[in-house]
Order: sequence, then structure tokens, then C-alpha cells
Amino acid sequence: MAPALSLAHHTGSRMMHSGILPALALLQFGGAGTGTSYFLVQVILILGIFYFFLIRPQQQQRKKHEEQLRGVKRGDRIVTSGGIIGEVIHIREVATGEGATARPMEDEVTIKSAESRLIVERGKIARIERTTNAPAKE
Repeated sequence: MAPALSLAHHTGSRMMHSGILPALALLQFGGAGTGTSYFLVQVILILGIFYFFLIRPQQQQRKKHEEQLRGVKRGDRIVTSGGIIGEVIHIREVATGEGATARPMEDEVTIKSAESRLIVERGKIARIERTTNAPAKE
């Protein structure tokens, strides 16, 4: 094993630094700054890719789904998140104060499934299969 290098040497009664520490600090933190900037650019590019390929499309899909849920009306055929298929027969909006809908995704939707009637929250509707205005496929 090689002996440790002295980072300072004595000249008379004073101790003088040889300049190795500032050179090491310059190499590590600022001298080769292009490596740090390349890393920063790579991180920004990765975050941009995640935003444009994952986050943004998911936000658009969620917004489109919420618009479809707000447009649910009587006679629509729906599928709940639990897999129950039914036809909307009544929508009771949760209103507060002056009749304004406070939480539209908590509105109670009454559906008819086979011989049963169920009440589900509007936000628990997974998809709308067919509306009464659409022609039935044969």
C-alpha cells in the first residue's frame, strides 16, 4: 500500500496548503461542469417523456370520462366498476344550498339490472355502453 500523501507542508512556523484541495474541489464541483449539465438535461428529458407519454394522456382520458359521466341520462346502458350492467332509470343529484351540484360524482344513479333496482354513485360508473338514441346493432 502506498503511503498517504500529505495535503499540507510546513514552512517554518506557518502551515501552507499545497493547492491540491482547491484543485480537487474544482474538478468535482465546477471544473467539469458539462457532466452535471448533461445529467440535468437527461433528467429534464426523462420527466418530459413521462409527462407527454403517461401523465398528459391519462389526464385527458380522465377528463373525457368525467364529461361522459356528467352526460349520463335516463335510458343509458352502463357498466359499473363492479361489473354490474344496467339501464339508468333515475338520477338524483346531490345538491347543496341554492340547488347547485356540489359533488357531481357522488350523485345517486338508480339502475335496473335484470329484475333488480340498484343505486350507485355516478363516479362508480366504469363506462357507458349504449344510449337510447343510438341504434341497436343487430
